[in-house]
Amino acid sequence: MNHRQLFLDHVAQTSPKPIGIEMASAEGVWLTDTHGKKYIDGIAGFSVCNVGHGNPAVIKAVQEQAAAYMHVIVYGEFIEQPQVAYAKLLTEYLPASLNCVYFTNSGAEATEGAMKLAKRITNRTKIIAANQSYHGSTQGALSVMGDEYFRNAFRPLLPDVYHYDYGADELIEAIDSTTACVIIETVQAESGVTAPSEKWMKALRAKCDQHCVLLILDEIQAGFGRTGTLWAFEQYGIVPDILLLGKALGGGMPLGAFIADQRLMNTLTYAPVLGHITTFGGHPVSCAAGKAAFEELIVNPHWIKDIPSKAAILKTRLQHPSIVSVNCFGLWMSVQFASPKMTEAVAHACVQNGLVTDWFLFAPDRIRIAPPLIITEEELHWLCDIVLKSIDEQ
Repeated sequence: MNHRQLFLDHVAQTSPKPIGIEMASAEGVWLTDTHGKKYIDGIAGFSVCNVGHGNPAVIKAVQEQAAAYMHVIVYGEFIEQPQVAYAKLLTEYLPASLNCVYFTNSGAEATEGAMKLAKRITNRTKIIAANQSYHGSTQGALSVMGDEYFRNAFRPLLPDVYHYDYGADELIEAIDSTTACVIIETVQAESGVTAPSEKWMKALRAKCDQHCVLLILDEIQAGFGRTGTLWAFEQYGIVPDILLLGKALGGGMPLGAFIADQRLMNTLTYAPVLGHITTFGGHPVSCAAGKAAFEELIVNPHWIKDIPSKAAILKTRLQHPSIVSVNCFGLWMSVQFASPKMTEAVAHACVQNGLVTDWFLFAPDRIRIAPPLIITEEELHWLCDIVLKSIDEQ
């Protein structure tokens, strides 16, 4: 029996139509299947591989840490150098109030921890979230997900959660002295790369301050240079109370984090003690990989600096009568077609033609373009050639 059939029979599936490529290797922006066919990774493993696949510094860090020690005890008991070093490095590149890192296994776990922290600090339960938002699929994260189609089958979910349109005045007006937190993505991912106005973001920050409400910004997809700055919130002139990170945080290894001021984070240590715990969160190998990847971003500043010129290539090249519109924020684009059926056909054709892409969870009429930040201009032109060819084939 071949691996594809074993995959379908014994690995739990998430959709009726998985892409189904069997990978053999990955390097830079390129994926190679077991038949030797090469593909451009047009989505960076869903914004995970920002520094590319097979980065030598990341591989070296993983190998060295795995040889030294892997799991030794539950999170928060032993002093593990990879955790300490990575937390310190992250906080050096964040505002002063974001100085304490709680490492998790994933972005969804970071969402769960952040909501618990907000309730613990404020002694309130009301949570405000945005329609078409995505923060993970665990029970709490699903509760703040902004789409009833995905929530409905798993109700009852967390009570006292209210959704409003992203960027709407109604969301800000709903904030009051009973609100524990507002949780939004700095730039919405699964709605098709949707960015709010600076005016709205600053008004949101001010209303949260007025009522002592914690602002949680989710940069699980937007962080680590994807939007053209290290952190997307830098472009809005605001600072969150809690920052959510994941995906690229681990440099290709599973890792998430919620980050806040130490004064706030310390409330998880008492009443009850061990208020938030994890066995594998902040795994030393994942932290070593993530730190190495982050250092690669820092020592190669042109990867972020060149994003505007690379985005310009995408916007200039991806023009076609079948393209309805594009949203672009940094090296992160959604390309809209007339229908989800057309989008699915184009996405499948792209894969057949050597480009891995997909569509957005809440915008099935749009394909996703979010390659590793290391992609060259020549490779970007190849990417655009494949998209245009795939459209013409429909």
